[in-house]
Amino acid sequence: MTLTSSPELDRIHVLLAEKGYAVSEPAADSLSIREVESGVTVQAVLQGDVLYLSLVCTVATEAAITPDIMRRMLASDNGISTSYFQLYPAGDGKIAITLNNFCKLQDLGPDDEDDIQSCVHFLLVDVMTARRILSGLKG
Repeated sequence: MTLTSSPELDRIHVLLAEKGYAVSEPAADSLSIREVESGVTVQAVLQGDVLYLSLVCTVATEAAITPDIMRRMLASDNGISTSYFQLYPAGDGKIAITLNNFCKLQDLGPDDEDDIQSCVHFLLVDVMTARRILSGLKG
């Protein structure tokens, strides 16, 4: 942990480390949370009382993100019920497709701890479906 992180972020770091995740703090307001068995890494940023969680599913060319792929990503029955996709420029004509979730924190009591663990867990479960949805990307 770094001396520049907030007490709230430190508590989240400890909570997730106690649950078996490999946690580091790449910046004062963020965590890198790696699920040890799969190696999947979730990035978390604490802004005020909201913890935003994100992981990169894949990076593809802009041309590869077709209307068909977008329909599958946005479909209500795509199998992803708690997380959501976002697209970010990744440079050189590439787009990073991320899967995201968030939780609003109150007092970092037991309810918040459950919410944080659930958000991380849902992302790790949803990424399997997301990768299947995105498997048709070309380029």
